[in-house]
Amino acid sequence: MATYKSETKRVAASAQQVYSKLSDLKNLRAVIDNIPEDRIPADKRQMLEQIRITSDSISLPAGPVGEIKLQVSKMDPFSRIELTGIGTPVPLTLGVRISDEGPEESSVQVVLDIEIPMMLKPMVGGTLQKMVDEFASVMTAVRY
Repeated sequence: MATYKSETKRVAASAQQVYSKLSDLKNLRAVIDNIPEDRIPADKRQMLEQIRITSDSISLPAGPVGEIKLQVSKMDPFSRIELTGIGTPVPLTLGVRISDEGPEESSVQVVLDIEIPMMLKPMVGGTLQKMVDEFASVMTAVRY
């Protein structure tokens, strides 16, 4: 099992506000739809439009693999949201850890636990680390 953690990012909202927004995955659609067009290449924008979101799952197009579905598997109010891969090529969990830093501030950290063969780790590790870092950065841009 390999673990990839983002840096802890500060968010200008309470842990309760962050948790409330992120615990219903449907709220991610507005975040995706509001990404400026100049920040995403046309081929990637089409991929974003294919993402299907329900209140407790997100399905992403994954090229030759088909589709990756992440289902909410654990929620600890105001501190953690965890999603588990359903039908993924390898077992994985993606979590968002939320820490209260004051009445109007909190911090978030994205953690990916994934079972990848040791020989593949050097080839995909950098990409996976970049993914969790970018996801954490997106968390700071969400309006809570």
